[in-house]
Amino acid sequence: MGWFEERGGLAGTVAVVTGGAGGLGRAIVADLVANGVHPAVVDLDPAGVAELQDSPAGQQAVVHHGDARDPAVLTALFEAADARWGRLDTLVNVVGGTFRAPFTDTGPKGWDALLRTNLTHVLHACHLAVPRMRAGGRGGSIINITTIEAHRAAPGFAVYAAAKAAVEQFARTLAVEVAPDGIRVNNIAPDFVPTPNLERIGTGDNAMTDPEGVKVAIPMGRAGYLTDISECAVFLASRLSSYLTGTTLHPDGGTWASAGWFNWPAEGWANHAPLRVLRASEAGQCAECGRPAENVAGRDDRSGSARLSGGSS
Repeated sequence: MGWFEERGGLAGTVAVVTGGAGGLGRAIVADLVANGVHPAVVDLDPAGVAELQDSPAGQQAVVHHGDARDPAVLTALFEAADARWGRLDTLVNVVGGTFRAPFTDTGPKGWDALLRTNLTHVLHACHLAVPRMRAGGRGGSIINITTIEAHRAAPGFAVYAAAKAAVEQFARTLAVEVAPDGIRVNNIAPDFVPTPNLERIGTGDNAMTDPEGVKVAIPMGRAGYLTDISECAVFLASRLSSYLTGTTLHPDGGTWASAGWFNWPAEGWANHAPLRVLRASEAGQCAECGRPAENVAGRDDRSGSARLSGGSS
């Protein structure tokens, strides 16, 4: 047994993962299984569920097709994990999603959908997990996938950002309530991690698909990888984080720390768009070469347009 296996203590433990059949969730499940964890997964995507069931990870898992926003679906998943393994050590809440719209263009139906997708199911899942972890007497780890938008303004995503911020505050409070039981509650708040769901939402002018656009917006100069997030989840599930609770990990390449500062190609770091970029935009020119923008294939205005995190989308 290696150092990590001995210190981490994950082998033989059980994790419930909501939204675990695609994107971030699938990566988290794969890494947990690689460390000896038995996962119970629910996901709304039938193709993703079928693919997971047929994969090596799926052979060691309970995999349900269903909507994690439905309390009955969540209850069935937890009961299936009880029946198969008789224990629960980790809960990972991955399910989430949003749409882009100014707040005044939305209404109660949309607000309710966003709250159910990003907040309410977290409450249900935690309500099911904590009594099981207490009964086991071994403590446990609850991990919520949130987003950098829970920590900054997110124009076009007001209710989504509010819901994710609510998850963060809920986690802090729950962490204190269950700390005497050895149960830890933490969050992971990514920024830009390309996933299929993120592609469907879109990222404005797609500047973040251009390497130069990524260098402007993300201090470390690259988009996030799925494994940047899944490895955080493995850490929080393991005993290596046994004294860490009520906090948030930020695997975002430095965007939370930079807080609105951008690394412009010519000017360097600034918390505003350079004047040359604004003037070029007004003139319909490429800010780099002065040619008409429509004649510069594959370029963008690097204007730092609003982005949605890949955290749980």
